[in-house]
Amino acid sequence: MKGKEYDRVCYWTEQREEHMLLKNLRTGEVGYSFGCTEAGGTIQVKLVNGSMDSWMKDECAEVPETVH
Repeated sequence: MKGKEYDRVCYWTEQREEHMLLKNLRTGEVGYSFGCTEAGGTIQVKLVNGSMDSWMKDECAEVPETVH
């Protein structure tokens, strides 16, 4: 995920309180954003199985809502 995409995901997640569907490109896991850490460049994610994780912005991508 590039800087502008990361900024948009973080804005929608933290300012608009809308969770974005993301996919971890390394592991293939899918989850919804629930927070961002600007200093570390990470996104906190709630996985579809209910567990929590934190992904580096470079290892994830937004999933279009029409895909799932």
